[in-house]
Amino acid sequence: MKNLVKVLASVVLGLLCVGQGAAQMSDVVLREVPQKTDANARYLFYISGYIVSAGNMRPTSPKYGVYEYEQILNAFRQRGFVVISEARKQSSEIEPYAAKVAAQVKQLLKTGVPPQHITVVGASQGSWIAMLVSTYVANRDIRFVFIAACAADDGLLKLVNLHGKVLFISERSDLPGSCERFRADAQGIREYRAIEVNTGLKHGFLYRPLKEWVEPAVEWASESQ
Repeated sequence: MKNLVKVLASVVLGLLCVGQGAAQMSDVVLREVPQKTDANARYLFYISGYIVSAGNMRPTSPKYGVYEYEQILNAFRQRGFVVISEARKQSSEIEPYAAKVAAQVKQLLKTGVPPQHITVVGASQGSWIAMLVSTYVANRDIRFVFIAACAADDGLLKLVNLHGKVLFISERSDLPGSCERFRADAQGIREYRAIEVNTGLKHGFLYRPLKEWVEPAVEWASESQ
C-alpha cells in the first residue's frame, strides 16, 4: 500500500511539474525552441516585418509609426501561447532564415509536440518567410497565418508550395494583391481562409497588436482540429 501511495504521489508530482513548465514557458518569449517541451502546450512562432532588427526592436516608420514588436509578442503570450521569436538580422535574402525557422518547427515535432499545436505567424516580409517555412516543412496539419502577404511578387510565388492550414489576413487600404495566387498551385493545403480587415491604417495595421488581426490569428491557432 505504501509503495502504491509513493507511485501515485510521484505521478501527481510529475504532472504538476509539466504544468508548471508549460506555464513558465508561456510567461516569457523564447528565441529558440526549448529543450523540454510540453505536448499539451500551444507553440506560436512570430516572424516580424523587415523593419524590426536585432539592433532596433521598436523601430519607427515615417509612414506608419512605431512597430510595437514586443507588444505583439506579449499579446500572443498573454493568450497562453509559448511564443518563439527573435529580432533577426535585416536581409533581403529570406531563404536562410526560413530554413532556420523550418528547422525549429521540425525540432518541435521531433520532441512530440503535435503539428496541430504549432502555428507560424508572419507579417509583411515575415509572411513571405513563413510561406517558405510552410513549403520546407511540408506538413498539412501545422497552422500558418500570413499577414499582408498578398502583394508579394511572382518570384516568391515560384518558390512557394504552401502546406498546412492557411489563413491570409490583408488590409483593405494596404497594397493590392491576390492571395489566391498562392493557393492555386499549392499541393499541401488542408484548410484555407482569407479575410480582409478595414482599419484604414494601410501597411501600418500590422505595426501594433490590433484586435482586428490578432483575434482571428489567435482563433486560428487555437482550433482543436
